[in-house]
Amino acid sequence: MRALYALYPDPDSAQQAVDSLRASDGPPGTHPVDQDRIALVSSEPFDGYDFFKHHHKTTIPWIAALGGLLGGVAGFFFAAYTQAVYPIPTGGMAIVPLYADGVITYELTMLGAIVTTLLMLLITARLPNWKRQLYDPEVSDGKILVGVIDPPEKSREQIEKRLLDAGADRVKEYSG
Repeated sequence: MRALYALYPDPDSAQQAVDSLRASDGPPGTHPVDQDRIALVSSEPFDGYDFFKHHHKTTIPWIAALGGLLGGVAGFFFAAYTQAVYPIPTGGMAIVPLYADGVITYELTMLGAIVTTLLMLLITARLPNWKRQLYDPEVSDGKILVGVIDPPEKSREQIEKRLLDAGADRVKEYSG
């Protein structure tokens, strides 16, 4: 992976850099950078800015609910199957009492939702990840990294100019 990136001191200049990279109003022959190629790294979230909204889309709540539903169904059938198969004299009562099965169903519903949430968190956070990632030590000091991953050679100068015009001191190159 190769990348061109610049560091910005505040979220306003980072937003300006992202807008500049997305814009197609440059000189003839210039093209906007695809959103999936723009990399953003910061030490804190900036919820009021548009540059992080691309990363806010998540399906974790829906998948966690599905995990809970599957856990609940599995818990109910597990408890019902165990009671039906095990030879217990019931004395005329129901073989599968719903109140007792409700406890097991509830617990496995919660377990399914929690395990699904943890797995989805690990998957969406790409953990563990042993590949080298785009990072600069100045990000831990509060700077915001805005870069373009695998930029085309023909638009390298244009990307550098847009990053510098947004307020960066210099453009750095990463090849990891």
